[in-house]
Amino acid sequence: MARASRLLIDDFPLHIVQRGHNRERCFFGDADYRAYLQWLDEAATERDCSLHAYVLMTNHIHLLLTPRRAAAVPALLQSLGRRYVHYVNRKLGRSGTLWEGRYRSSVVQSDMYLLACHRYIELNPVRAGLASTPGDYRWSSYRANALGHVDRRLTPHATYQALGQDVETRCDAYRTLFEIAEPPMQLCDIRMALQQSQPLGNRSFQATIRHMTGQTRTTRPLGRPVGSKNRV
Repeated sequence: MARASRLLIDDFPLHIVQRGHNRERCFFGDADYRAYLQWLDEAATERDCSLHAYVLMTNHIHLLLTPRRAAAVPALLQSLGRRYVHYVNRKLGRSGTLWEGRYRSSVVQSDMYLLACHRYIELNPVRAGLASTPGDYRWSSYRANALGHVDRRLTPHATYQALGQDVETRCDAYRTLFEIAEPPMQLCDIRMALQQSQPLGNRSFQATIRHMTGQTRTTRPLGRPVGSKNRV
């Protein structure tokens, strides 16, 4: 079955995942994470994309951002990828690709679905056994979104800002999202939307997408339980 075309829409939040080639490592030390984040900030600013959440894992990355112009997203990832791959190849004396050829993405409804993506992204290190709590992991947006640490790369989405009138109140409300277990069906919905390049949202949101694009975009059952091979 042919892959669905990517769905990119101006001013709509987008959840992106990009994996290392053959799921191999992309980051090899602290300097690598710092370099990637610096160039991510520069690329997002240059392409007018607002970054809301992120996590850099050892062999993949997750981003949640809103592009002013949808066409800027492929250009952002291409320029960032080339710059980072050149850096790694030069540093390690290697050549060739570092990332999978195709990143995955999903347009996200701007309400609790967006906050669910925030949580999904920032809990990745905990699910992977790299940290006991999301706050223990340095290479994510959790400390900014939940603890109020300054991260100038981030632009809070209106849905996040609506959690409270000031930073302390917003952080308190945001942390409560992490106090309950992630519903298995919610995890499945997020993963399926990414795998199939489909929107994440309710039926009303899907109708909005259909009206805007002329396309009917919904996820299809995978035909088997979502196991480790399907996780993104």
